[in-house]
Amino acid sequence: MQTRTLGKNGPTVAALGLGCMGMSDFYGPADRSESIATIHAALDAGITLLDTGDYYGMGHNEMLIGEALKGRDRGKALISVKFGAQRGPDNVWLGYDTRPAAVKTALAYTLRRLGTDYIDIYRPGRLDPSVPIEETIGAIADLIKAGYIRYAGLSEVGAETIRRASAVHPIADLQIEYSLISRGIEAEILPTCRELGVGITAYGVLARGLISGHWSKNQAVNAGDFRRHGPRFSAKNIDHNLGLVEALRRIAENKGATTAEVAIAWVLSRGSDIVPLVGARRRDRLTEALGSLDVKLSPSDLDAIVAAVPPGAAAGTRYAAQQMQFLDSERSARPAS
Repeated sequence: MQTRTLGKNGPTVAALGLGCMGMSDFYGPADRSESIATIHAALDAGITLLDTGDYYGMGHNEMLIGEALKGRDRGKALISVKFGAQRGPDNVWLGYDTRPAAVKTALAYTLRRLGTDYIDIYRPGRLDPSVPIEETIGAIADLIKAGYIRYAGLSEVGAETIRRASAVHPIADLQIEYSLISRGIEAEILPTCRELGVGITAYGVLARGLISGHWSKNQAVNAGDFRRHGPRFSAKNIDHNLGLVEALRRIAENKGATTAEVAIAWVLSRGSDIVPLVGARRRDRLTEALGSLDVKLSPSDLDAIVAAVPPGAAAGTRYAAQQMQFLDSERSARPAS
């Protein structure tokens, strides 16, 4: 398995990570046994980074990962956890709480659910506008000193917040959406991370399945699947966006690869400081994602890919308006994506 290092102060991890969110939430029902088998298959293939959030299934995802890791060498898995999101029993989003006391309380619950005595990377899922980032990162730094956390991370924040956080404690990585159709970080956020030695764990590398080559216009979507409300999946935008996917598919076929493999390989090609998270819920999708590590993109391939899917080509924002307001990363000056 190829490896990469998360920033100048972070851990060495496999070149691909496994995003576990969809095994518990947001994409409709998942098969528990298949989810655990997929985590096992990822670890057996050499993947080390497992990403979750304490609000994914309201603890379900952490407990699922904890079950999958029972009897396995804890040191072979690097667990990344997001915290801070507040949700009601009806799953309505209530905002964020990243006060120092909330950080410590959330971690205590997370350790119990995962069945571990430390978390490798701990990060606020979004910026809490009512709490200075310095206070949140300061609390994480205290927990690092106490041995409960190994590294501090961030998620979906802009360049100014990254600088402020880094002044308090070294930041291993920024977790943020990055794909062929979501390239907003290239203008300011990615250069800032590289200046400060902060790695990137890129989620949404297949745009929630949109550019995987497996999505179709008339695909049935479960009531619990948040793509029902995703602007890029809307009736208004889907034809245009699937047209981009077809252009990418032709390039992939010429290379003897799948559309998903080329889309992930493109993210891998953007720099050795970027680790794509693949949200595979099944072993077959994991196997396909792992195939991206064998796809070598030449300069002419990269030119063809960008010509087929230029920056800003996608129709629709990456989240619905209600979710976009929580993204500090979207407040940075940048071209539309």
